Amino acid sequence: MTDLLQFITNHVNNALQEDLGDGDITVLLIPPEQQLELQLISRQHAILCGQQWFDEAFLQLDPGANIDWQVNDGDAVGPDQVLCKLAGNARAMLSAERTALNFLQTLSATASVTHYYQSLINHTACRILDTRKTIPNLRLAQKYAVRCGGGHNHRIGLFDAFLLKENHLAAAGDMASAVNQARHIKPDALLEVEVETLDQLRQAIDAKVDRVLLDNFSLEQLEQAVRINQGQVELEASGNITEQTIRQVAQTGVDYISIGALTKHIQAIDFSLRYID
Repeated sequence: MTDLLQFITNHVNNALQEDLGDGDITVLLIPPEQQLELQLISRQHAILCGQQWFDEAFLQLDPGANIDWQVNDGDAVGPDQVLCKLAGNARAMLSAERTALNFLQTLSATASVTHYYQSLINHTACRILDTRKTIPNLRLAQKYAVRCGGGHNHRIGLFDAFLLKENHLAAAGDMASAVNQARHIKPDALLEVEVETLDQLRQAIDAKVDRVLLDNFSLEQLEQAVRINQGQVELEASGNITEQTIRQVAQTGVDYISIGALTKHIQAIDFSLRYID
């Protein structure tokens, strides 16, 4: 938890510096002692995510700011709903506003998309996974947003799990050799192999990997893969999966579906900060 809080502190600080530069010249029009009250309003249905980033933006510029939330991360919100009220130094509130909203709108977008995709397959045992196709420097934040939306995290980066693809296998010699080397390098790490054919799936099962990524398999191939596997390893479907096809993919019996769209094909949620008279 301490590491996460420090990450958020640094993350927000960098974002504020990007916006403020050597100082917000517009707020100099406002008396330095003036106070301001604002309320955050949702303009659409969404899953809220990013409260800590939002709060941190204001608190870094005004440590005495008061932020009173009516909802929590992971909650569903609707149009014209008041989500929180803020009070603090007017200059600080106005300087932090855009950075705070940028985080909240982006992370809520990922949480909302994840929730939508997961809702399409809730009648199955299949679970939604994210990918490494994240916005640069937003990896941990978007991974957190996926969890807020009811999804699950794949590996965080290249350091915490193995994913052996075609080029890795070719460079290592063969699948069995690659798997053996990986087990020796980091025995406790998740070991996953990407396959493109059913024969490669059989090789992966024989090599006793933890999970197999079925890359761009047809529905028929996915069904065959589930029958061949018989629960021996975890199966993950990936590649060109859309809201139109995800139900059928989940119903084949795979354990996971990974979707890059959760973090890269998103549209910012419409939130508004309004002045309270």
